[in-house]
Amino acid sequence: MPPNSDRPPDAHPRREPLVFDLILTGGCRLVLNTARRFAYPFAPALSRAMGVPLTHITSMIAVNQASGLLALFFGPFADRLGYRFMMLLGLFMLAAGMLAAAILPFFAVVLMALFLAGLGKNIFDPALQAYVGERVPYEKRGLVIGLIETSWAASTLIGIPLVGFLIAWQGWRAPFAVMGLAALAGMILIALRLPSESISRPGRLNVSDLRRAWGRLFQNRTARAMLLLAFLVSMANDCVFVIYGAWLEQQFHLNVTQLGLGSSVIGVAELCGEFMTVGLADRMGKPRALFLGIGLSMAGYLVLPWTDISLPFALTGLFALFIAVEFTFVTALSMATEILPDQRATMMSGLLAVAGIGRMAGAITGGFLWVSHGAMAVALVSTLLCGLAAVALAAGLTKAAPGGRP
Repeated sequence: MPPNSDRPPDAHPRREPLVFDLILTGGCRLVLNTARRFAYPFAPALSRAMGVPLTHITSMIAVNQASGLLALFFGPFADRLGYRFMMLLGLFMLAAGMLAAAILPFFAVVLMALFLAGLGKNIFDPALQAYVGERVPYEKRGLVIGLIETSWAASTLIGIPLVGFLIAWQGWRAPFAVMGLAALAGMILIALRLPSESISRPGRLNVSDLRRAWGRLFQNRTARAMLLLAFLVSMANDCVFVIYGAWLEQQFHLNVTQLGLGSSVIGVAELCGEFMTVGLADRMGKPRALFLGIGLSMAGYLVLPWTDISLPFALTGLFALFIAVEFTFVTALSMATEILPDQRATMMSGLLAVAGIGRMAGAITGGFLWVSHGAMAVALVSTLLCGLAAVALAAGLTKAAPGGRP
């Protein structure tokens, strides 16, 4: 979408403040992503610390993912209330939840803290993307958004290992306190540095217009196929992601510090998957690349339980799997942007929302499968889900509307 032509000519920011603003907001997003993800590898440690079964922790993670359902509404709210306001609101929710869990170390409080962390991320992210669209020239926007997105991989490379060190040093409540204080610091800096907006767009959110937009999305066969694919591949991924910390701990007797460092392998894999998308998706064609990613993911899920012969083999298996998974999902995102060109925001918010539902289902399913049947059952279910995703994609492309460019 072209830059907003409604802005006055003198609204363009100077380069230096904008660079600082992007570094600042990217750092805040790193804290949000870490809060969203750290419970996965440390689920056994949290389970022991709070004296609850592991399935309680995986269900708690699922509640965190359930907040993604609200992603459908935050973009319009940001347009009406202002991008800086929504970023501050997202960080406030993170700070409130993390500090509450640090002060009141009870399961119900931690459950609410993780929900607020997920909610804060789903408020912050759309506002940040809109802010970039408003402030960055159109020809440089892809570069800037891509760089900001590296905070997702950085949460695994930097954030989760730091959480492991904090747990080993000061106990399981320490990461909650540090992330809460970091969120407060981010709020102060954003309030001081980012320009406030005077956005007033009455009538923008029309219920009947929203109903028609969503109706059109669900009437499009290719769009429905992509939504189903996003649900299935996200569920498959979280089935494994939610138990890999318990699997490594059980097989190799790792402590929390080692688990945190081992998780950095996933962060490197995610970066590699993103670069793989850049190098292959356009060259191969996005549908073909997406089928390749699904096939590689299926192979990775099947092989993973057999890599438990040694820690290097297991980490290599996780590395290969998460390259394939990241390549698959990022390629799906790029393909989805052209399914409904005049409703990109509707399509993408729908994709992210159903992906959140899939992660929620995967977190619950993976936890119960691990407790009752072990790693092999989790791997087989994830493989089956990816196979169903390939079938959905093939069906959606076979009946794609003429003139579409998936």
